Amino acid sequence: MPSETVCPFSDGISVTHSSPYTVRPYSEGLLRKPSMPYQQITINVNDAVAERLADTLMEHGALSAAIEDAYAGTENEQAIFGEPGMPTEQIWQQSKVIALFGEHDEAAAIIQTAAQECGLKDLAYTGETLEDQDWVRLTQAQFDPIQISERLWITPSWHEAPEGTAVNLRLDPGLAFGTGSHPTTRLCLKWLDTQLKNGESVLDYGCGSGILTIAALKLGAGSAVGVDIDEQAIRASKDNAEQNNVDAQFFLPDGLPQGQFDVVVANILANPLRMLGEMLAARTKQGGRIVLSGLLDEQIEELSGIYSQWFDLDPAETEEGWARLSGIKR
Repeated sequence: MPSETVCPFSDGISVTHSSPYTVRPYSEGLLRKPSMPYQQITINVNDAVAERLADTLMEHGALSAAIEDAYAGTENEQAIFGEPGMPTEQIWQQSKVIALFGEHDEAAAIIQTAAQECGLKDLAYTGETLEDQDWVRLTQAQFDPIQISERLWITPSWHEAPEGTAVNLRLDPGLAFGTGSHPTTRLCLKWLDTQLKNGESVLDYGCGSGILTIAALKLGAGSAVGVDIDEQAIRASKDNAEQNNVDAQFFLPDGLPQGQFDVVVANILANPLRMLGEMLAARTKQGGRIVLSGLLDEQIEELSGIYSQWFDLDPAETEEGWARLSGIKR
């Protein structure tokens, strides 16, 4: 799924592959030179060398190095997602490495050295000047409170809650998927808001930022557990749960304890939903309910056929080309 991201050096760790880019840790130079412009260099390479080149540029003085799909925004754009049931180490076949250097750094010499160490000859690149900005303020300006329903809001920590009496989820954009702005997240939140019963147990499989796990608890769930294949997502989920003062548990798939749940939510993608059907059904109590999203409109029929083996499904709900399935286990 597409994710909501921040400026390329707003966090000092790598962005998960579900984001449009991968970012290497930045140098403290970004913090020492608040009023100086930067040199931004773009280099087109293939997947065999992209990560090594980004790392090598960092080793020789680049302030940051990002990897993006060279064809992003075109019909040749390559979708890569890290989701349960899919390989986690992936990168675009044709990538571009975007490196940031200080105003007076010898960028050309650093690129030549890095190219030699990576076995690259005649490495072509383009450059431009990137004026310094208040990156934190710029990033925050992109994220306003999101109203999901009359009583449910998602509010970044730097904003006042628009409705003090509403159920407010305190959630900041970060490295894991799920700030509430994507249609699939909204579809699942709306289901929880209208259908979740007090005291029910909830499994959020593919939890990302933990937003659905946290929302379930704030909306009355008796317990809620989140699962993700990404350790970084688990850390982010725990931090978000603490910020929202809820007692949620988060696990990698192999660490999930045995047991069944009243409600199982899986906001992932069609391919892992295909592969995980039997497991998700087994985790749902008889008479319990399942909520599936991350699938496209054109995938409704196929996924309905798979999950109708175990569930009586309701008509699909759609939003902006994305769909949500839900149903009761027989």
